[in-house]
Amino acid sequence: MSELVQIRKMVLTVEEIRHEGGPPPEHPILRAACLAVLKNPYAGRYVADITPLMEALKPLGMEMSRRLIAALGGDVTKIEGYGKGSIIGTAGELEHGACWHVPGGYAMRELLGSAKAIVPSATKVGAAGARLDVALGHKDAAYVRSHFDAMEVGIHDAPRAEEIVYCLVMTTGGRIHARVGGLQVSEIKGEDGLR
Repeated sequence: MSELVQIRKMVLTVEEIRHEGGPPPEHPILRAACLAVLKNPYAGRYVADITPLMEALKPLGMEMSRRLIAALGGDVTKIEGYGKGSIIGTAGELEHGACWHVPGGYAMRELLGSAKAIVPSATKVGAAGARLDVALGHKDAAYVRSHFDAMEVGIHDAPRAEEIVYCLVMTTGGRIHARVGGLQVSEIKGEDGLR
């Protein structure tokens, strides 16, 4: 990877959701998050052109996406939802998190194949231990209400002031007991990423 991408640690976590008080489904829903803690090359100063970091992060986006797919069983046809996020240490700025939109989002979309919907995103500046609710949505149609969800992520010692935590999340389904109507997965047309 580029010298702009210096990784201190990576974290992979998988949740297996069996029920939330209602009847268990035939298969539990899995959600996984992969987080990478990097040195922020722009911390403590204003840099007008930060796009070199966005380009340098592309291999990391692919690596993290592959790890998530493997953690969820390796079959991309079983992955239904996704999201991304970043927590920028206090010596950085919010825009440094925006460098993750293309390398994180496009990597997931490429490896999942049919993903047409926008990748939901959340970003903030925070101190070590900050938590982030990563918004989730269906990968093919943004209007699938059952997949409106979030996964809370964070690392106890990151981001330090001059670091960034980048995160990707994938899921094998929507909310376990979704029942508030709207567009159903079986009704997706896959034409525009919305319906």
